[in-house]
Amino acid sequence: MAEEAKYSIVREVGRGNYGVVYEAILNQTRNKVAVKRIHCNVPENVELALQEFWALQSIQRQHENVIQLEECILQNGQVFQPISHRYRKSDSHLLLIETCLKGRRCMDPKSACFLWFVMEFCDGGNMNEYLLSRSPDAQLNNSFMQQLSSAVAFLHRNQIVHRDLKSDNILISHRRGSPIVKVADFGLSKVCQEKGNVNQHRFSSACGSNFYMAPEVWEGHYTAKADIFALGIIFWAMVERITFRDGDSEKELLGIYICQGKELIPLGEALLENPNMKLQIPLKKKSMPGDLCKLLHDMLAFNPKERLDAFQLEVRIRQISYGKKRQRSAS
Repeated sequence: MAEEAKYSIVREVGRGNYGVVYEAILNQTRNKVAVKRIHCNVPENVELALQEFWALQSIQRQHENVIQLEECILQNGQVFQPISHRYRKSDSHLLLIETCLKGRRCMDPKSACFLWFVMEFCDGGNMNEYLLSRSPDAQLNNSFMQQLSSAVAFLHRNQIVHRDLKSDNILISHRRGSPIVKVADFGLSKVCQEKGNVNQHRFSSACGSNFYMAPEVWEGHYTAKADIFALGIIFWAMVERITFRDGDSEKELLGIYICQGKELIPLGEALLENPNMKLQIPLKKKSMPGDLCKLLHDMLAFNPKERLDAFQLEVRIRQISYGKKRQRSAS
């Protein structure tokens, strides 16, 4: 990216199995951006890069709580070619790029072929780190739940199923003062081609992060309602500050699990083994409003047909009493 000197890399801020995220500066304006680089040297990486690209590219209008893609750049050796911009796009050209990446590019694992995603910069890190560094705050939790519900409803209206919702994939921005959540990391997402109700589309490839996966995802037969189960895990863990230690990264992560001896079993997997298991909400001995308990039960229902969809959740989340300031009655 230094060839055209459009961006200057400042530092690395995150690294995963499939890509690296940097803080960078747009040299012309000195504005900060986040730049995600994915090495397109193997088919798996190409597929993840393209799924993220098509999900963000397909959104016709932006949502405050969904990460904004500024542009995507294809690097082939020392040549950098912008292939999309949020104000300009050509689907035929993008399909040609996809064909090239899926075919010829993957034949040479040593080739310097990368997709660079230039996105808005979020200065608050991810939601997991943000919440665990602060004391519990019911009003903040309520705000985050409303924002996330709105974001997922927006994605589902636009036929996008995220399939990997977790607190690590939700970023925090302070650009407008109060913290704003941004759903990010669309590498496992799917854009449903059929119009109509997104909940009618069926998926078969089990993917996501174990502790957030719905029971039906473990079986490989699921719909967009798997995103609601993942949100239910996030909401419950956020309200009660329930965490586990990830075996690979050793990081403390927000999440719900079932203890079987010394082993931690993801809730979705445990429900698959025992569909009649009664969820103990709240898990800790602190009080939780009854309407929030009922909401979490409805989000985490074993049977997807009994689980809320994103549009029902968007309405219900505004109605709960949790985290709202009580109005003083006039004397």
